[in-house]
Amino acid sequence: MTPSANHRRLRIGIGGIGIESSTFCPHRSTTDDFRQTRGQDLLDRYTWTRADSDLAETVEWVPLLHATSLPGGPVEAESYLTLKNELVTRLREAGPLDGLVYDIHGAMSVIGLTDAEADLTEAVRAALDFVGTPDGTGRPMISTAMDLHGNVSRRFAEPIDLLTAHRLAPHEDAWETRERAARNLVRCLLDGIRPHRAWVQVPVLLPGEKTSTRLEPATSLYASLADIERLPGILDAAMWVGYAWADEPRCKAAIVVTGENAELAGAEAEKLARRYWDARRDFVFVGPTGSAEECVEQAVASDKRPFLISDSGDNPTAGGAGDLAYMLGKLLENDAVRTGRVTAVHPGITDPVAVAHCFAAGVGAEVTLSVGGKVDANHGGPYELTGTVVALQRATEQKDRAEGGAYDRGVDMAAVRSGGLTVVLVERRKPFHTLADFMGPEDGGLGIDPRTYDLVVVKIGYLEPELHDMAADWLLALTPGGVDQDLLRLGHHRVERPLYPFDEDAYAESAPDLTPVQLPPLAR
Repeated sequence: MTPSANHRRLRIGIGGIGIESSTFCPHRSTTDDFRQTRGQDLLDRYTWTRADSDLAETVEWVPLLHATSLPGGPVEAESYLTLKNELVTRLREAGPLDGLVYDIHGAMSVIGLTDAEADLTEAVRAALDFVGTPDGTGRPMISTAMDLHGNVSRRFAEPIDLLTAHRLAPHEDAWETRERAARNLVRCLLDGIRPHRAWVQVPVLLPGEKTSTRLEPATSLYASLADIERLPGILDAAMWVGYAWADEPRCKAAIVVTGENAELAGAEAEKLARRYWDARRDFVFVGPTGSAEECVEQAVASDKRPFLISDSGDNPTAGGAGDLAYMLGKLLENDAVRTGRVTAVHPGITDPVAVAHCFAAGVGAEVTLSVGGKVDANHGGPYELTGTVVALQRATEQKDRAEGGAYDRGVDMAAVRSGGLTVVLVERRKPFHTLADFMGPEDGGLGIDPRTYDLVVVKIGYLEPELHDMAADWLLALTPGGVDQDLLRLGHHRVERPLYPFDEDAYAESAPDLTPVQLPPLAR
């Protein structure tokens, strides 16, 4: 893309705040949990901002603030205000802008707010309108890149010109989504397009483990988005399944179709919403499921190795506390694991005190530890573990994860072996999605190769690609925690009802009204 001879270079800001927050998780997120990126470091996150990009001569990218965190509990109000105020201040100080690439998640919960993204977006819109555009005409445009597990309320959508989201779960297209948001914005600015947006929410709320694009009906539903956006007069089509572990009115599925042709955008949004509604009962878990005990028994009895089990209810990359010792107890209740006839590795239980104790004791020492259950004390409490310290690793800085760029800060880790089980304890919440997470950096690190164990029990939901490829077989354990897959036992009481699956028969006689709301182009 290059500007015409009489078109000046565009000035486009980049910034946002992203986290996925479970309101059922007792963990609280603070500024310390966010990786905050500014200046050249922010521009270096993306490929399309580089000097050798085809957009280099067209756009001057203006880095603002980007803050991203591993999912967790709700953000403390003071921490949210600190980040929000910096983003808004940087916008107001940036000078006139043509637009903003708004890089967020969409499922942030903040103590005291019911729609955190709407609150943030209204402040961002006000700041952009304050600085105005470089030529003094019109309003700066906002193009938002989101996770498909985000929420899209009308209040949030109205101040935004362009909205798009990931089309794959797991999110192997996260960086592609951000680039699409950026390029759609540039296209609209160069061509003078002020798009219409057809918005509709669908009264369905399902966990991500039931809406993976590895399976139907999500595969076909999400594949159809590219076909819709190829229609003349359409710029983008996006679908959000919503975030199941926040108890807020905005939490439900949503459709937004964006384009110059308002009538066509509305028609396509309604068709997509009806397809989603009609398929609501067809969504199933991405893998075979069972209780913790059932999954351990089946894995031990299987001849498939390594056999992976997801401890889904305490998944830190969905918002779980990551400190539940529930699966630890179930593993050591199994005679084959306890005696060492079957080997297992269970990484990622957060307990800074236990980790410090292991470092003080040293490799080879026998320790007795009170493990986990300090943050989330509602599901069994701490587990008394006696074993041998077999490995220690000091924190090393990690890069942004490809899945949405969630910050995985380096952590101190300790491995303790009891019978056939090796437990990896971490001093702060950390996902284990790749071989490198287990094995550490090239110079040694923790040195645990999960492929050499019979069982690998990970705090995760659906398996990320590297784990999926590693598994000879796997099961999704329906364990308790802040991101429990059984939504009916969590206790939602603030979501808008009726809502499937909470109200299974609410629409037995007639379907819900899925007529899209036309959000007209924002005034120039």
